[in-house]
Order: sequence, then structure tokens, then C-alpha cells
Amino acid sequence: MLYHIFYPLSSNIKLFNIFRYLTFRSIYAMITALIVCFVLGPWIIRKLESLQARQVIRTDGPESHLQKQGTPTMGGLIILAAIIIPTLLWADLTNHYIWLTLFITIGYGVIGFIDDYKKVVEKNPKGLSARQKMFWQLLLAAVVAILLFLKPDFNEQLYFPFFKNFHPDLWIWSIPFVILVIVGASNAVNLTDGLDGLAIGPVAINAATYMLFSYIAGHATLSAYLQIPRVAGAGELAVLCGALVGAGLGFLWFNSYPAEVFMGDVGSLSLGGTLGTIAVITKQEILLVIVGGVFVVEALSVIFQVGSYKYRGKRIFRMAPIHHHFELKGVAEPKIIVRFWIITIILALVAISTLKMR
Repeated sequence: MLYHIFYPLSSNIKLFNIFRYLTFRSIYAMITALIVCFVLGPWIIRKLESLQARQVIRTDGPESHLQKQGTPTMGGLIILAAIIIPTLLWADLTNHYIWLTLFITIGYGVIGFIDDYKKVVEKNPKGLSARQKMFWQLLLAAVVAILLFLKPDFNEQLYFPFFKNFHPDLWIWSIPFVILVIVGASNAVNLTDGLDGLAIGPVAINAATYMLFSYIAGHATLSAYLQIPRVAGAGELAVLCGALVGAGLGFLWFNSYPAEVFMGDVGSLSLGGTLGTIAVITKQEILLVIVGGVFVVEALSVIFQVGSYKYRGKRIFRMAPIHHHFELKGVAEPKIIVRFWIITIILALVAISTLKMR
């Protein structure tokens, strides 16, 4: 909105020419997201408390978690506001990639909100069934996948970070692949959200990494020089990524140990879906496996645990997802959280290093 108001004035007032620069708008989207969190955060937390939207803690988990009983949840509403408002203010709203990404952010947020509301406000322990959640996640991801496939200039090739000339064309199979990436990323972040600040820290780091890759993908000269796929218009996603970084840091203000509020499914499902959509649009889907390695390991730990118990009758970990395994081994919660952040930073640096390894 600000972009559309002020940039047209740049022909008469040179100062407003600054609105053409993605770097400027991405930085201020980040700052705006932080302000939104700090302004709306306390108010939303109070509203959640008044609704008795309090987290129910599993009794079969680590005993240290029992003290978190009653902490407000559904704090993902703070994150959604801090992503949507800055994006609408600072992004070019004629860019279709912005709207596709917001479609997933809001849509998955609604799925998570309904699930959370049923569980913590209506006191229905079942919430949305796993089948219902998966159906709506698949449906929304399919809409994005089909729209991208029908876009005449969209590249259906799959790019691998360490291989310069290996780009298999997925053709019609790009649709199920896009769905897999978006839904998989959404549920991986959801599984990671089990400790105070554990999920939101890596999400912010992932968003910062994709802010760089979005900018390069949309820049004709830089994308050619660094030999990554050029996606015209994808650069505008840097603004949304900036808002996502700011939203993550702002929410961490309230969610850091000991948490004042949890994000709930309304936050985790939408954040993962957003990252997956950005990865798909920028043609950096494989990169998400690297920079989002913590999410991948968390998801795999659940898959292996369930599979092992079902077919062998034995558990691999003391408890899944894997962060609970470390808790039960006696590692303090804050140490697990910070170590997972450190690992994500290292993985982000590895991901960025691939720019010169193609």
C-alpha cells in the first residue's frame, strides 16, 4: 500500500524513489513486523487469557512441561498479523507471487485456528481430525500448485544446489511435488513446535535465508552470475520474507523461555506452509531440506519412531519428536533450544555457500 502511494510520486519528489528498492522495503517490512508484534502482542495475549485459550500439557511427556499448564496458546495470531500487515504495506500488491504466498499463510492459519479453537476454547480434545486437517492442507496446496503449473512462464524444472547442469523437468509431476513441499514443510514446523522458541527461531533463520535467495532469483544479473534459476517477480517475496523475519523475532520476545504464549497450530501450520511456498516459487525446494534441516530431522524422528513401533514393537527414541528425546536424557530445555538454533544457523550458512558451488 505504501509502495503504491509513494512510489508514483517519485517522478516529482526524488526522495520517494527509495520505495523502488527491495532492500529498503524488506528492511522496513521487518521493522514494521516487530512493531506490530510489540503493539498487538500484549493485547492478543490478554484476549487469549480471557478466552481461557490455555495449552493442555501431555502427562506422558517430560515432567518439566507440567509447569507450563495453562500458558496461553494460539499466539500464532500475533505472527499472522505481523506478516500480513507489513506485507500489505510494503510489497508490490500487483505481484501474484505475493498473493499466492499470502493465500497459503492465511489459509493454513485458518486451518490451525479452527483446530486450536476447538481444542482450547470449546474444550473439544479432538479438534479437527488429522484427516480433516490433511484434506484442507492438500486442497490449498493443490490450488497453488495448479496455478503455478498453468502460469506460462513458470519453470517446472527441479534444481539441485550442488549440481550446475542437473535440472530434471518434472512437467505434470510438478503439481504433486509442489503439494508435497508445502504440506511437508507445514507439518514439519508443526512437529518442531514443542519447546519455548524452538520452532520460531529456525523459522526466522530460514526466512532470512530465503529473503536473500528471493532477491537473487528476481534479479536478472545476479541470478545469471550465480547460476540460480531466474524467476521474474520472485524478488518481491524478499519483502514478505523480511516481514516473516520480523514476525519471528517479535514473537520470540514473548515465546522465549519461559514462554508467555505458545503459537499453536495457527502459527506453526501457516509458518511452515509459507516457507514451503516461498521455496517452490524461488525454485529452491531442495535448499529447504538443508536450511530447514532441524524441521526435517524432527519430522523424520516421528516417522521412524511410529514405523519402528508399528513393525518392530520397539521405540528408537525415548520420545518423539526428537527434542523430547534429549529432554528425557536430561538435557535442559534452554540448552536444546539454543543448540537447535545454532545448528540452523550453520545449515543456513551451508545453504548460502551453495551460491558459489554451482
